[in-house]
Amino acid sequence: MKKRKNKSVVIFLVLLPIVIGAQSFTIPLWENNIPNSPKEKIEESYFNEHYYVVSNPDIAVYLPSKWNFTGQVVLVIPGGGYHASSYTWEGTDVAKWLNANGIVAAVLKYRLPNDTTTNIVRYKSPMLDASRALRIIRANAEKWKINKNKVGVMGFSAGGHLASTLGTHFDEEKTRIDAIDSLSSRPDFMILMYPVISMDSEITHKGSKNNLLGKNPPNELINYYSTEKHVTPNTPTTFIVAASDDKVVKVQNSILFYEALIKQGVDAEMHIYKKGGHGFGLANGIDYLTTWRKRFLDWIKNLKEK
Repeated sequence: MKKRKNKSVVIFLVLLPIVIGAQSFTIPLWENNIPNSPKEKIEESYFNEHYYVVSNPDIAVYLPSKWNFTGQVVLVIPGGGYHASSYTWEGTDVAKWLNANGIVAAVLKYRLPNDTTTNIVRYKSPMLDASRALRIIRANAEKWKINKNKVGVMGFSAGGHLASTLGTHFDEEKTRIDAIDSLSSRPDFMILMYPVISMDSEITHKGSKNNLLGKNPPNELINYYSTEKHVTPNTPTTFIVAASDDKVVKVQNSILFYEALIKQGVDAEMHIYKKGGHGFGLANGIDYLTTWRKRFLDWIKNLKEK
């Protein structure tokens, strides 16, 4: 019996590094005084792997094993038409896949602008949360042993719109709560998955537009949140994936943003698949569509630090 017990201890000690090699934990974006938020806290709503009400925004951080650690970080922003957040399918599932490839991932749980109970000015909260999340990542660079100049953002659908907003309007928000807000919110790179880009009524996703800006927004807001109009030479290098047969968010959104990047001399790569529709996420089991992941990994591994 004594021999069996010792053997069990040895096995446990061998397996222990595998069990604890990767870590995950959650960090609130603000401890107190959340900007653009009413003082009264509303209960959060989570149903069928989607958030519908978010009153306490945070990031769920996934640190990979040190054995394949790249030093790169991706802030993952799930989609959901600014009405919900597809937290698992376009969030934690993606984060775990990134981890398996040595990339740190942080899944953003952001306030939804259609929910007026958690916002004072509806369209401000998503950008406030995304900016803060990216700054928190940079503030923890030394602690997490990451490169603060290799912090990117990855957005799906409406999350792609928020990611592209962060990539074109970074550092414009003047909210200053603590020292973290003095750091830059500019992503070093962007990955846009079947993104909403334009607020132009001809090509936008109407649900995303209405939820973010309201049903009759002024032209000033329409222009500001049509991110293809705000690409500059300082916009981060970008990787875009979409499908021609997307009936929810027209592929023209991706094309417009890509053309704007090329016009401004920004490095960009785009893959448009013949079939795939909308919301395919990691594209598990969807034939050749899964190849976007290989193309993405080739792209991110060859990014040059600026």
